[in-house]
Amino acid sequence: MQTKSAFITLIGRPNVGKSSLMNNALGQKVAIVSSKPQTTRTRIMGVLTKKETQLVFIDTPGFHKPHNLLGQNMIKAVDSGINGVDAAVLVVDAAPDFKWSSENIPPAELELINIIKQKKIKCILVLNKIDLLEKKEALLSIIMAYTALYDFSAVVPLSAKTGDGVDALLGELFSLAKEAPHYFADDEITDQPERVMVAEMIREKLLLTLEREVPHGIAVDLERFVESDTKAGEPIVEVEAVIYCEKESHKGIVIGKGGSQLKKIGSMARRDIEEFFGIKASVKLWVKVKEDWRNRQGLIHTFGLDCK
Repeated sequence: MQTKSAFITLIGRPNVGKSSLMNNALGQKVAIVSSKPQTTRTRIMGVLTKKETQLVFIDTPGFHKPHNLLGQNMIKAVDSGINGVDAAVLVVDAAPDFKWSSENIPPAELELINIIKQKKIKCILVLNKIDLLEKKEALLSIIMAYTALYDFSAVVPLSAKTGDGVDALLGELFSLAKEAPHYFADDEITDQPERVMVAEMIREKLLLTLEREVPHGIAVDLERFVESDTKAGEPIVEVEAVIYCEKESHKGIVIGKGGSQLKKIGSMARRDIEEFFGIKASVKLWVKVKEDWRNRQGLIHTFGLDCK
């Protein structure tokens, strides 16, 4: 059987649903999601293998104007994710919060389209969040505005949340696959080490529960991640992690009154970890302050957030 492969990068502004789209396409959650922008900080690969064909998705951080060293690393990850791929998927929001018009295409998307033009790679336009679009006829004007800027290989309206239209996108992507070996084992779904995924599960709960300005200055560092046995002989995953924030005032918010917030975050993360590994989990969390860590390359590297 002749195998086929294609590397596909997902690009777009923050919060357009790239990670949700990849998770839906894979049928399993490998990238954390939240309503807050810049949830994805590094390049994440997701692998989908069907019979002889393997698609390798590269989920990149949201393309934005960086305001610190971490942001600069995130933009480098976007550029790195576009290099050497078979195709790109530009994900745009079909139902944005701002008033949309053909003259109001976000600058970040215009810049991404220019990058695609320069690199001369195939690109599929995805209009996400159609489930939130009140008037579906508005799709036509959105499509016309974007296709006037670039000759996209295909245009696919979909909802990463409901799955509507995702199969149509996968059909387009499978058609782009070329004869090549499978670069990942057929049962693999991501390149992310388990300890990285666990740290991200914890960070996702921080994003979901904390005030809007706090999570951007937070990093999670796993200090202990082992599988052992309980006294009753049952397998258990033991997780100990430090949550780093940039301000002393944020530390108090993360911990909460009497430790209530931290306990809630740990409990939510534990449930996800148990579901992922299929065994019991123990989660212990601490909170420390590292002022301005997002502008300190050494700490960015320590937290695994430098450009990959």
